[in-house]
Amino acid sequence: MKELSKYLAEEKFYKTVVEDGSDIIFIVDYDANIVYHNPSVKKTIGHTSLTGKQFFDYIHPSILKKIKRAFNDSTNLPYNSNVEFLFLCADGDYKYLEFNSINLKHKDDISALILDCRDISGRKKDQEELIKAQKAKEQFLANMSHEIRTPVNGIVGMVNLLSRTLQSNEQIKYLNAIKHSADNLKVIINDILDYSVIESGNLTLENIGFDIDYQIKSVIDSLELQANEKGLPLKYDASKNECKILIGDPVRLSQILINLINNAIKFTNEGEINIRLSCSLSQKERAIATFEIQDTGIGIDKDKIGHIFDTFKQADESITRKYGGTGLGLAISKQLVELQGGKLEVESKVNIGTTFKFSIPYQIGTSRDLIHHPSDKKDDSKKGRKHLEGMQVLLVEDNDVNRLYASTILKKWGCICNEAENGEIALELLRKNEYDVILMDVHMPVMDGLEATRIIRKSFDLPKRDIPIIAFTANAIKGEKENYIRLGMNDYISKPFVPDELLKIISLLYKPNNKTATENKESSTLPLFNLTYLKEISDGNEEFISEIIKTFVDKTPDLLNQMIEGSKENNWELVGSLAHKLKPNLILLGMDSIKELTLSIEKDGKNSLNTETIPERVQSLFSISSQAIEELKTSGYN
Repeated sequence: MKELSKYLAEEKFYKTVVEDGSDIIFIVDYDANIVYHNPSVKKTIGHTSLTGKQFFDYIHPSILKKIKRAFNDSTNLPYNSNVEFLFLCADGDYKYLEFNSINLKHKDDISALILDCRDISGRKKDQEELIKAQKAKEQFLANMSHEIRTPVNGIVGMVNLLSRTLQSNEQIKYLNAIKHSADNLKVIINDILDYSVIESGNLTLENIGFDIDYQIKSVIDSLELQANEKGLPLKYDASKNECKILIGDPVRLSQILINLINNAIKFTNEGEINIRLSCSLSQKERAIATFEIQDTGIGIDKDKIGHIFDTFKQADESITRKYGGTGLGLAISKQLVELQGGKLEVESKVNIGTTFKFSIPYQIGTSRDLIHHPSDKKDDSKKGRKHLEGMQVLLVEDNDVNRLYASTILKKWGCICNEAENGEIALELLRKNEYDVILMDVHMPVMDGLEATRIIRKSFDLPKRDIPIIAFTANAIKGEKENYIRLGMNDYISKPFVPDELLKIISLLYKPNNKTATENKESSTLPLFNLTYLKEISDGNEEFISEIIKTFVDKTPDLLNQMIEGSKENNWELVGSLAHKLKPNLILLGMDSIKELTLSIEKDGKNSLNTETIPERVQSLFSISSQAIEELKTSGYN
């Protein structure tokens, strides 16, 4: 102890830690003037002397505001830590450093900070390499998705067309076998893509109202045929359900249920499958929904049950050979349950059966939280097909089979269809002809769909410049739709596509009696708003509806003008915030046609992404909204 006291008294500790240490030590006053630094400045960033210099003069301009805020925070705190910054080196390059601060005001009543700075360039490089690797993996998955989905789309499409013409039971049986194999392949692709999104941390959960009983019945209805083929009844018991409308992510709930019920069907040869829902209030405005899927199937060995949630694994290798699958379904289900704050458990006995049980906490909702009520979903397919007769479509697709399938469907709807094998041919056809809608494949040789879309939006004159373009692609990575809309497309449909889905998208974009869907909008009979939802939540209260519409008509022009001014000043955060403020009104008034545009402005504005196109999108939003306001003024409610 005496030797240690002597060591400290002779300031050897100070010399070892401060003067000779690897960390850079700055002492700066509250105005960020450097009053001291140790010799590590020379070793780490090359400067001989920075005493008397202004600390902020050496910070990279892109993060200067952020570092000034962190510095000011540090002057009000006794300690601060892990503040990353880029510091200018003597050779003109910037190096990543990180400081922990000690406030001398709290120690010795001196208005200064000690900044203990560490070189984190290696760590940042590793992070960048990790991000690059993640992006490379996502790109690989996107490419793989495209390459596999393209032929699958052709197979499924041709099977659907053939099934309408064949009479022989034997041939129909063979076609069903092909379709079943193609459906299995789609499941495998979706499993891999979903797992990659969850693993990367990019999965975003919805928080919307849904009817819990309707959601489960929809899943059961979609799987009933598959169960019936094996003679397995799907029994549903909701006798312990005390809830109706919940707020959460209904799509992800359906995905979990589909995975688990599919598994039950796959591994059960006789008996039955029971699906049970128990939902009770846990506290004020909160509920716990518990789901059970019980089968009478082959069961799982006790020593293997611990591995069934492992990725790319099943309980037994022979199961993969006999039943197929990726071994990802249960891993994805478990992660989706946990991401929603729940827990997935399993009980099983060999040759007796298996029970999967999971619980998810939800907020209690009301009918007002339902954006699309189940009862609103009506079959307007015949009306929609009639609506499309005579529509001029430009189909841009490089795959012969997919082109044949899509054109056959379009012609059955009464559309007049021209075809192009790549973007370059599509541009030539568009220069010579008038079209109402373009179905644009994304990945094509010579010129891809994104480049063709960019040229149309930038180089063509009105009305062709504004022609609706639907991304027609095999890429199924989450976020692709938003990306395509940001690049100038109006909507997105994934291959293999379901004809009714394409019908719905085209019907929303196509307005007859126009040379194009965007020309002479004033003459269109389809309004830019739909008051169905507003009428439902107000029980038809006309005074309430009039007040909502009047508020929108009065307030929206000023909000849109603020967005335009914000765009001129490059104040993207303000533009995104204003778009967020506008969004609930669009949902309330059923303005689905401009909701996606508003969402893209909100997202890019808040994150300062794709800022070069934000002013153009804001101007487009202003034009369409102004037209909607004029229509609302003559709606009889204003």
